[in-house]
Amino acid sequence: MKFSHLEGIESFALVGATGLVGQELLDLLCEHKIKFSKIKLLASQNSVGERVDFAGEDLIIEELSANSFDGVEVAFFCVPNEVTEKFVPIAISKGCLVIDDSSVFRQKSDVALIVPEVNGEILKDFSGKIISIPNCTTTPLVMALKPLAEQYGIERVVVSTYQSVSGAGRKAFEELSNQTTAMLSGKEAESSAFPHRIAFNCLPEIGQITESGNTSEEEKVVNETRKILDLPDLKISSTAVRVPTFIGHGLSVNVELQRDFSSIEEVRELWESFPGIKVIDNAAHHIYPTNVECSGSDFTFIGRARRDGSVNFGLNFWVITDNLRKGAALNALQCLDTLNKYRRMS
Repeated sequence: MKFSHLEGIESFALVGATGLVGQELLDLLCEHKIKFSKIKLLASQNSVGERVDFAGEDLIIEELSANSFDGVEVAFFCVPNEVTEKFVPIAISKGCLVIDDSSVFRQKSDVALIVPEVNGEILKDFSGKIISIPNCTTTPLVMALKPLAEQYGIERVVVSTYQSVSGAGRKAFEELSNQTTAMLSGKEAESSAFPHRIAFNCLPEIGQITESGNTSEEEKVVNETRKILDLPDLKISSTAVRVPTFIGHGLSVNVELQRDFSSIEEVRELWESFPGIKVIDNAAHHIYPTNVECSGSDFTFIGRARRDGSVNFGLNFWVITDNLRKGAALNALQCLDTLNKYRRMS
């Protein structure tokens, strides 16, 4: 992954700097040697004064406040919805471009919801103040579906997600570690981040239960996929499961296409030609992508591709990506890089 269009941005604020996604974004900036003349690390009062080593520079966490965005060009928000709702309007009023990782603005008709490889061209004529990035399971799903939709058309999608605890934040991440240690030591496992024990367990509930019986997480996947692919009437159903892994969101996907494909190899080649996707698929030799391969990688991985003979033109496959990286921090930087590219071309 290369970022060639971030030069010229003088000031950058990271809201949620002590969270898992915030730390991933800082790691990416260091990894790619991206520097801004001014960078603000913002968090809650509990973290004020903490020092962060950023590319050899000692940065101090500041408290998020109404004055945090004075003189800031770009602000990346990776905080809970209630914090986003309060502070994004303030950032915009100070002239900031906001890139937001929450679900607050994703379904608003005047807000761009972007995965650059899939619908980045929307940013060609972008004149707004907010770019939303999707749910960390929606991103790998639309990456895998986009080339299929263009080549064959899509009739229906059924997706089951297997989401790591890091998607629920630092407390959930630590809870899995603590519960695992306790249980292997013969002790009682205490739960607070989840309604049930997560160690050595799977929880078929992510988000709040809605009136439909779906969870809010499942509805995000449905609605965001439709918006990003510009398929408002797409037939799609989702089930979201929290699993006891630390990094990586996997998805089991069943797609009914509108037109047939000649072979699975044809589909694999289609995916391989799509930017950001890597196919690892030779199940006969136990070769397929897992959490191990995706952790720390920029790629969205696909494997276990096979025909589904129960419907016309059916296809099953497995897709997995690092939810903190491509599912959040990396996607945000790509959005900013893509926007700047188009602005320089105009």
